[in-house]
Amino acid sequence: MTSDDVVGLLADENRTRAFAAVALGAASAEEVAERAGLRARDALVALRRLQDGGVVTATDGGLRVSYDRLRGLARDAAEPRPEQDHGSGDERVEMVLRTFVRDGRLVRLPAQWNRKTLVLRHVAQRTFEPDRAYTEREVNDRLRVWCEGGQVDHVTLRRYLVDLHHLHRHDGVYRRPPEGTAQAG
Repeated sequence: MTSDDVVGLLADENRTRAFAAVALGAASAEEVAERAGLRARDALVALRRLQDGGVVTATDGGLRVSYDRLRGLARDAAEPRPEQDHGSGDERVEMVLRTFVRDGRLVRLPAQWNRKTLVLRHVAQRTFEPDRAYTEREVNDRLRVWCEGGQVDHVTLRRYLVDLHHLHRHDGVYRRPPEGTAQAG
C-alpha cells in the first residue's frame, strides 16, 4: 500500500468517519458506529476496508490506528523519487510529461494548449497501436487506466484524443492514425 492508496481509502466518507472514531478511542465496531453516526453494517464494511488497507488493526484491546504503518508511508512519500523518463528524448517534452504524467497515470491536463497537445499525443502513442481497430469499450478501458486517481475522466480524455485527431472514430470504431498524420484541429 502506498500513501496514494491511503488517500483513496479515506476518500470514502464512511471510512473516514470510522477511522476518526478509532483514532478518538472507539475500540469496537459498535462504538465506531455510535461515535461516527453510522449504521452498524456501514461501520463494519468501513472497518473491514480500513483493516484490509492496514491503517486500522484489531488487537485484544480492541481497534487501533496503525500509526507505525502511517509513519512509514509518510516517510516513503517524502523520499525523492527518481525522475521518470517517458522516452521522448527531448528534455523539454520530458519536463512537461513529468509534470502531468506520473507512474503511467494522467495527473491532470495542462491548461496551455501546446502542452495539452503534447500530453495527449503521449497518451495516444503509449495506449494505441497505429491503424489498429478498437471498439469504444476497448478505448474506454484503456483510457480509464490513465485516469485512475487523476482529475480527468476517460470520456473527456477520449473526446480530446478524437478532437485533436490522435484517434479517429468511424461507425463506433476507433483507430490511431499512423505517425505523422495526426494533426491539431
